Amino acid sequence: MNAVVPGPGVAMVKPADRLALLLDITRPRVLALVVFTGLPALVLGKEVWPDPWRALWVLVGTAFAGGASSAFNALIERDTDALMARTRSRPLPAALLVPWAVMAWGVLLTVASTAILWVVGGALAAGISLATIAFYVFGYTLWLKPRTPQNIVIGGAAGSTAPLIASAAMDGSVSLGAWILFAIIFLWTPPHFWGIALVRKGEYAAAGLPMMPAAVGDQGTRWRALGYTLALLPVTALPVALGFLGSLYAASAAVLGAWFLWAVVRSLRVREAWADWAVFKVSVAYLSALFLVMLVDLVYLAVAG
Repeated sequence: MNAVVPGPGVAMVKPADRLALLLDITRPRVLALVVFTGLPALVLGKEVWPDPWRALWVLVGTAFAGGASSAFNALIERDTDALMARTRSRPLPAALLVPWAVMAWGVLLTVASTAILWVVGGALAAGISLATIAFYVFGYTLWLKPRTPQNIVIGGAAGSTAPLIASAAMDGSVSLGAWILFAIIFLWTPPHFWGIALVRKGEYAAAGLPMMPAAVGDQGTRWRALGYTLALLPVTALPVALGFLGSLYAASAAVLGAWFLWAVVRSLRVREAWADWAVFKVSVAYLSALFLVMLVDLVYLAVAG
């Protein structure tokens, strides 16, 4: 497959617009959700709240690591992105940026992330961050994604490490609470991503990517999504069982979990693309709301206690 050749539009892009395109390469909306999932790990299971400035720099370092992963992913997948309607307008396949600039951007973010986390959080936090980038680029993007329909199942670990980084940066070790948050995101990822894979299965097939619907069919993918959702729900109850969170989170997690489960079950029954797409949209709202309620409950417990 031939690499995308930069078009004349590259030379016409203004410096300010080029910076905006580099920001777009980091996938800010995805990045915001990733960083948000790291927030509860700063506090969960701890008696003392962290220093706000230190916590802020930990989150900045985590964001830079996520941005670096996305930049390298965009660089590697620029040819396949050009074959898919969902991604062909991204800066590289649209020839608005040159590959070397994205490579330099990814390296800069990697160095900045590692340095920030090393200084404010120590070697373990920096090491987890660097390992996350390496696994996402080499393990997921280069190896798993083009070779196995289990790509997102295994590769989902790379998108689940924000709580581990945050916990390691605060304490020099990874807490049990952070591992629970990691497990929640890890189990949430397959049903979330398979909603897109079902709707865009033709595009993925045209790009030569072996997604789950191509391997086990649409209904087989939906059954697997249900299995991961059922495994996810009891894990979301663990923070309450361990005394980390209270009744506000418990009630909210139950309601949110029922909503997410209903969306997945509906996709199994309806067997239509709109229901699969609804699973994707509900999954984003579900995870955002779940972690928001965690934060609200942590603040409430701190004030009430």
